[in-house]
Amino acid sequence: MPETTPSPSEPDAARPDPRPTRRAGDGWVECRCGQRHWGRHGAAGLLLWRPSRPTAQRGAADPGTYDLVLQHRALWSHHGGTWGLPGGAIDPDETPVVGALREAEEEAATPPSALAVRASYRLSHPDWSYTTVVAEALEPVEPRVSDPESLHVAWVSGAELRERELLPAFADALPELRALVGRRLVLVVDGANTMGSRPDGWWRDRRGATETLRDELAELAVAGLPAQEVGLPGHAWFPRVVLVAEGQARGVASVPAQDGVGGVEVVDAPGSGDEEIVAQAGRAVQAGADVVVVTADRELRRRVTAAGAGTAGPSLVLSR
Repeated sequence: MPETTPSPSEPDAARPDPRPTRRAGDGWVECRCGQRHWGRHGAAGLLLWRPSRPTAQRGAADPGTYDLVLQHRALWSHHGGTWGLPGGAIDPDETPVVGALREAEEEAATPPSALAVRASYRLSHPDWSYTTVVAEALEPVEPRVSDPESLHVAWVSGAELRERELLPAFADALPELRALVGRRLVLVVDGANTMGSRPDGWWRDRRGATETLRDELAELAVAGLPAQEVGLPGHAWFPRVVLVAEGQARGVASVPAQDGVGGVEVVDAPGSGDEEIVAQAGRAVQAGADVVVVTADRELRRRVTAAGAGTAGPSLVLSR
C-alpha cells in the first residue's frame, strides 16, 4: 500500500534488512506533497480475491462472499506485524500491473497464469503514485511466504478483515477497494458495426479487418479502460473482451490472455450477429458481470439495455 516516510516496505532503523540486492525501481522520491515515498517510478500491490461462495450478484461483493490474499508483514519492516498486500516499487520498464504481479509472485508465490486482472485503484501524489491491482483467482492458488518480507501469507475472508491489525494505508483505502472486489467487466463488441464506423476500406477484406480490430482490442484489454468511461469505480478496468463476428468476417482466431492480462474471445455468430450479441450480453449479465456492449445500432442498444447491459459507441474502443 502507499509508502511514505517512513516507508512500509522499508525496514525500521533498529532492525537489519534481510532482503537481497535492490531492484532498479527501488529508491526514495522527495514528493512536493512534503512526504518521501518509496519507489522511484511509483509502487504497486496486488489485491487477489476469490469467491468463497457462489453469487450472481452484480456490483460490489458482500464481504462474506470472497477471500483475499493478505501478507503478514515482517517485523523488521515499518508497521511490522500488520496485515497488508504484497507489493513494492515498480521497475522503470514495468507498468503498474506488471509490477504488482511480479511483486506478488516474489512475495506470496501467486502465479500470474492462475489469475485474471480485473481493475485498479490509484492513489496519486504530485510526484509519485501507488496502484492497487485487483485480480481474481481463476484456478486454485495456495499463497506462501516466498521471500523475507512476510511472516505469513494467507487467504483471509473479507468478513474477517476487521479482526486483523491492518497496515494503516491499506485500512484507509479499504472502503474504495471493497467497491472493486467481486466485479468483472465484460465488453461485448459488435464487430460489423464497429468496423463500419470507420471508412478504411474494411468491406474489401472483412476477415482481415476483423483481425485488425481483434488486435486493437487485445491491446485495449492489456492497457485497460478508464473507469469513468465505463461507469465503474476505481482508476481502470481490464475487461474480458468478446468480439462477435458474422458473415464473411467469421473464422478469426481468438487471442488468449497472457499471465492474467488481456485476451480477446472471437465468437462467430451462426446467423444474425445481433442475436449472438444479445445472447452473449444476457449470459454475462446473468453471471453477475458488469456488461458493456459496443455498438452504434440503436435497436441493438435497446435490446441489450433491456437485458441489463450498458452500451457505448465504437469510439470507446477505436479512439485508443
